[in-house]
Amino acid sequence: MAIQLEKKKPISISKQQPGLHKIVAGLGWDPAIINGYPVDLDLSLFMLGENGKLVADEYFIFYNNSASPDGSTDYPGDSRGGEGEGDDEVINIDLSKIDPKVEFLYFAVTIDQCEERGHHFGHVQNSYINIRNAADNSILCQYQLKDNFTNEDSLIIAAISRNGGDWNVEALGQAFSGGLNTLVELYQ
Repeated sequence: MAIQLEKKKPISISKQQPGLHKIVAGLGWDPAIINGYPVDLDLSLFMLGENGKLVADEYFIFYNNSASPDGSTDYPGDSRGGEGEGDDEVINIDLSKIDPKVEFLYFAVTIDQCEERGHHFGHVQNSYINIRNAADNSILCQYQLKDNFTNEDSLIIAAISRNGGDWNVEALGQAFSGGLNTLVELYQ
């Protein structure tokens, strides 16, 4: 059974599944048409050093940069509208390959063309992120976004951090306005 994450309460995925190296971060949401356009969420990953900044620009994983230089990540593609069951967007991660300079993995969710289309997280229903074991696809932990954000269009939904030899995951649900550029400026 998957652990339901709560904000600011980290759990050790290493202790939950000893020897686990390959995980999948999955984002899901219900389809919605607002102002004549589908609400399109995008999953991104910021691979940060101990200073809280990107180790290098190439360690920002998103639809225009699908893999990190250390070979630890793979972003296989963009879902435009949240259709179907299960995860709509995923990032595959091999924890054993992550560059030792990377201390934090911050998962960001943004709304594509939010300003042009007048979209915000108040239009998004049943969104979640889960962390799955890549070997058997079982969900290790999940965070369901239940906050009511009516002006924000981007958020840091969860983080995975090194803790000695362990990897801890925690829900964050920290919302921002200004789209993906705001987050890039924050972590660059």
